[in-house]
Amino acid sequence: MKISKINFLKSSPNSSECPKNNLKEFAFIGRSNVGKSSLINMLFDNKNLAKISKKPGKTKLINHFIINDKILLADLPGYGYAKLSKFESKKINILIHDYIENRNNLFKVFLLIDIRHEPIKTDLKFIEYLSNIRKDFHIIFTKSDKIKKSELAKKSKNYIEKIDSHYLDKKFFISSSSTNSGREEILNFIISD
Repeated sequence: MKISKINFLKSSPNSSECPKNNLKEFAFIGRSNVGKSSLINMLFDNKNLAKISKKPGKTKLINHFIINDKILLADLPGYGYAKLSKFESKKINILIHDYIENRNNLFKVFLLIDIRHEPIKTDLKFIEYLSNIRKDFHIIFTKSDKIKKSELAKKSKNYIEKIDSHYLDKKFFISSSSTNSGREEILNFIISD
């Protein structure tokens, strides 16, 4: 399938207000400031598609986009932002879990992880959570342009070794919103499924 159009559909405060249809849906989730919106903009070559903020914790709704009137994408709020109040942080966690557990047409989850950092406890806990509820998920390493190529191979190998023994069926993508790295692989994975 060739991508001929992608449009913003709507923002939803919870899963019950998400678009009502039976289209396959792919969700993008990760820690605050991991680059979810930037990745979506890079994938579809449109810098204004998903709103980007330099401030972590700005996305507080589930933002839906529709590809060729056939596939849905969901840009979820980031988790693990320390500067949010306990109330706000809990609210976002409830929103994320409610969506992942109750969204019937959620087909696959892309978990975005900043490749510059060592495996972080909150990411590992989220991987375990997705696995425990048997949600089909795959990992996209972001910001690969921010580190040297030799370091990139080492860091991705380290991360994959840490989690891959439990999740041998998962796909791992290395991406950069600045260089478009990983764009073709991720898009092909979405449209071929």
